[in-house]
Amino acid sequence: MISAYAATDPGPVRTVNEDAFLVDADQHLYAVADGMGGHNAGEVASSLALEALSGFVRRSSSDTDLSWPYGVLPDLSFLANRLRTALHLANRRVFRAAESHDDYTGMGTTVVAALVDGTRAVVAHVGDSRIYHWSNGQLTVLTLDDSWAAALIAQGLSTEDLARHPMRHVLTNVVGARDQVEVHVRELALLPGDRLLLCSDGLHEPMTADLIAPVLGGEADVKAAATRLVREALERGTRDNVTALVVEVGAVK
Repeated sequence: MISAYAATDPGPVRTVNEDAFLVDADQHLYAVADGMGGHNAGEVASSLALEALSGFVRRSSSDTDLSWPYGVLPDLSFLANRLRTALHLANRRVFRAAESHDDYTGMGTTVVAALVDGTRAVVAHVGDSRIYHWSNGQLTVLTLDDSWAAALIAQGLSTEDLARHPMRHVLTNVVGARDQVEVHVRELALLPGDRLLLCSDGLHEPMTADLIAPVLGGEADVKAAATRLVREALERGTRDNVTALVVEVGAVK
């Protein structure tokens, strides 16, 4: 049994919430998208991406004659290939919409997604939204931000220098900005009681791992955890839209 709950808030500055989330209990598909672009195009991008993502996952669960326009990677499971292809199709959907409407030029969105099958999960991401895994009292981040900040940190830039860097908020890979996108996919085993947190940067920027861990691991249920995470991000001064989607794996029946 899997339980999931998402909480979201536009934050203290923006009038439009460009974050979107997906909880598809039938397919065990969960996702968060953080859109960007003028004229509310970010809201359009995040919604289109999750619609395309959900559509392919649903079709590929039952259609044996389905075409795979981005190929099938032999080193990935069927579950992982489904999620990878779904994100490539989401990129195509958003990119074509941006090309077709002047108001949508330059729009894009981050996406993090998890597809769960019993005690296995596939997680995928594009951009700087994140997925955290809580298991046996330990919190692990499963994603690496597609951002200049992450690249600079990997090159050894100090936190103090990074805070002053003019490109620290620039993303290097997003859904819909180009006709091609790099999709990061990984597979992992899950234990009963494990939790996944899918969140936008409006949450993880003010909430470090040591602040997320006691909430994700300590709250009694997924609704309480997601709601508290959003509330604490707001209390700690986030200026962005903020979304938290918590997924918990129950005992196998």
